[in-house]
Amino acid sequence: MSPAVRTILHVDMDAFYASVEQRDNPELRGKPVVVGGGNRGVVAAASYEVRAFGVRSAMPMSEAVRRCPDLIRVAPRMSHYQGVSKQIFAVFREFTPIVEGLSLDEAFLDVSASFKLHGSGVEIARQIKRLIRERTQLNASVGIAENKLVAKIASDLDKPDGLTEINANNVHEKLDPLPVARLPGIGRKTLARLQKLGIDRIADLRLAPDRDLESVFGRFAQRTRQRAAGIDNRPVVASREEKSISAEETYDVDLSDRDDMQRELLRLSETTARRLRKSGLQAGTVQVKIRQSDFQTFTRQKSLQPPVNSTGQIYHVACELLGNWLKDNPGTRVRLLGVGGNKLSPAEQRDLFADDANPTSNAVDRTVDDIRERFGNLSVSRAKTLDRP
Repeated sequence: MSPAVRTILHVDMDAFYASVEQRDNPELRGKPVVVGGGNRGVVAAASYEVRAFGVRSAMPMSEAVRRCPDLIRVAPRMSHYQGVSKQIFAVFREFTPIVEGLSLDEAFLDVSASFKLHGSGVEIARQIKRLIRERTQLNASVGIAENKLVAKIASDLDKPDGLTEINANNVHEKLDPLPVARLPGIGRKTLARLQKLGIDRIADLRLAPDRDLESVFGRFAQRTRQRAAGIDNRPVVASREEKSISAEETYDVDLSDRDDMQRELLRLSETTARRLRKSGLQAGTVQVKIRQSDFQTFTRQKSLQPPVNSTGQIYHVACELLGNWLKDNPGTRVRLLGVGGNKLSPAEQRDLFADDANPTSNAVDRTVDDIRERFGNLSVSRAKTLDRP
């Protein structure tokens, strides 16, 4: 693919809120679940089992119950969904900093500059789906295209757990047969007017006479025709500045040995520090996250002046924080560890004549970053992070 051609992913989690509830409560799996308020509320999310009855998001709860009397209602847990969303967006940012979040469970990613490190758009999409599944046990559908409009349409073509690529060679083949309602921005009233003109499919809209389009869309008629042809020049705009950068890992076997925990902290510190340096940021606070085998979760943090982004400094603080926590919780088994940097600020160029607290460590970081940039993340590892025999 030519470097001039953009590659945009639209990642959309499948029935996000409902899937989180089914993941967390095995008794809900395979059953018709809706997330939402009482009878006077609306459906915030619907599992695929209840969608078979025609229940959809934003539907009045009373209508959902009428269609499926046996549905199971679950109250929303927004703070919990936000936590899961942070895990998902952290995966996105492993592949590109250009992430435009549309909601907790949906985002555009511009991966045009990520091919050298991570492979083609399809390969990146597969990696993202795999990592989300590994870290959250949830499925995502991904659309791949040269622009946001077509990527969004593509992500909805093979749900759930889908992956669809639409490019310049097959855009008309993929879009033309679709109902015109699949085009974002076509509401009910507009759809009714189009249907009266015999415009039912996207192909009909693309090929319609100017007078028909102008009667419905006015001065936006040609822009609408372009959209029906899959033309969209909008850039992906990063939604917000990073408030924190972190890495965490859930372990198949609980950790009980302090040396094992420190080895994992080094891996996590290295990942966090690398992401900070790649983003041109430094952290004024280092935080560790600890989840026990009984799912109780603790965080400990320490402020630093000046801010840091070196692996050694972050690891040193993380070990100190974990050590202090272990003194108060001896013998604890740990199922998850995380290391993060908060209070982010732009990394400043160091004074060439200033005393560097650890010039060797900084040189190692730069060398490791360069090697991984050229040959991939698995090309070099610190000896201490290797698993014991």
